[in-house]
Amino acid sequence: MNNDHDSSLPEGLDLRALSAFVDGELPPMERAAIEAQLAQQPQAAARVAAWRAQKAALQALCGAPQRNEHNEHQEHNERSGSVGRSDAGEPAFIVVRRPTPWWQRVGLAACWLAAGAGLALALGPLAPRLTGGAWNGLGGQPPSFAERADIAYAVYTPERRHPVEVAASEEEHLINWLSKRLNRPLSVPSLQEYGYSLVGGRLLPGEAGPAAQFMYENTSGARLTLYITGISRDETAFRLFRDGNRRTFYWVNDRMGYALSGPIAEGKLRSIAIEVCSALGGKPESWQ
Repeated sequence: MNNDHDSSLPEGLDLRALSAFVDGELPPMERAAIEAQLAQQPQAAARVAAWRAQKAALQALCGAPQRNEHNEHQEHNERSGSVGRSDAGEPAFIVVRRPTPWWQRVGLAACWLAAGAGLALALGPLAPRLTGGAWNGLGGQPPSFAERADIAYAVYTPERRHPVEVAASEEEHLINWLSKRLNRPLSVPSLQEYGYSLVGGRLLPGEAGPAAQFMYENTSGARLTLYITGISRDETAFRLFRDGNRRTFYWVNDRMGYALSGPIAEGKLRSIAIEVCSALGGKPESWQ
């Protein structure tokens, strides 16, 4: 019996083909054929987008190196048993490798993710000294929702075809849907005066329940995200969390955690965060 086929996928596509497509393991003709099929099959395209998001999240968490076209071409030659050549142009060796099954790759990634989570827990109290002050404010390590907001930014902002679940053209539906899921009336602040327009939003898992992510974009393609989730404590602190060139200003108001993330200058992001906090009923004057 062939277990590779998933009955939830349209005819002509299976899990193995889509997995190889996401991992860049298909030759150009097969890849082009699947891209054409995905353009006509939204269900399969959504699944591919979800897999890519998971892969990006694991790379962001584990620091996996990015693949380039040369490496992918070389790996493809090795998997297909291509012949290596010496500088003189003569065959030097033959490489035959059995491709690793997708389920083994997923299992290995899960192990690395668990190991990374354990290491983060063990080193948490030392983190400010190890990073040289990667986050500011009292309390040392940033709260979980701020880290989740930063990871969600890293995962979804590179997406071009599926950056959001619900587009800005359905803003009223988006707000009603996410308000219902978070059990809290939500609103989407306008950032037009800063040159950013709403792209849309999506539902995400939070620390203790659902979370919402709203995405904005300017005319040059730069993106910001606003992450909102319920939390168990209440305070008025306003702090900064950095990860590489990404910055996240986060705050808590009325048992809701907010985080504005982006790669722009710290001063500008702070100004936007103050504006957003005020628009959402917060008291940014207490941050001054």
